[in-house]
Amino acid sequence: MDLSVFGDRGGRRGGLDDRGLSTVEVVILAPVMILFILVLVAFGQLVDGRGALDGAARDAARAGSIQKDHATAMAEARKAARANLADVCSGPVTVVQTSQGFEPDTLFTVEVSCEVRGLAMLGLDVPTTLSASFSSPLDPYRRTA
Repeated sequence: MDLSVFGDRGGRRGGLDDRGLSTVEVVILAPVMILFILVLVAFGQLVDGRGALDGAARDAARAGSIQKDHATAMAEARKAARANLADVCSGPVTVVQTSQGFEPDTLFTVEVSCEVRGLAMLGLDVPTTLSASFSSPLDPYRRTA
């Protein structure tokens, strides 16, 4: 049998027709893959922001619950929340007391909220304001002086 009719390709046909196909695939798929990765990073920042907000609410409630008076408690709660969320929030941090009063043996509950980074890094102007709430018992042996 004479194999010279098949040339160098050893009997494969259509080898020249596939030239450049992988380049086209990369050009089409690379932007889709990059966008997918950016979306994952953006949602990861939202999850991270949620965890940081929960921790800030816990710390704010605890910082406020050990103070001697209501004004100092709210000031310390705001200070603790802002310290925790300094690198997470892209806007102001809001701390609001949601419990009634400031009497011993009751709960001191605060709600912390702020706008977190997330989809804004993709150029999407989707408001992502998250909030978290936490309660801490007012310590009967808290500071009195």
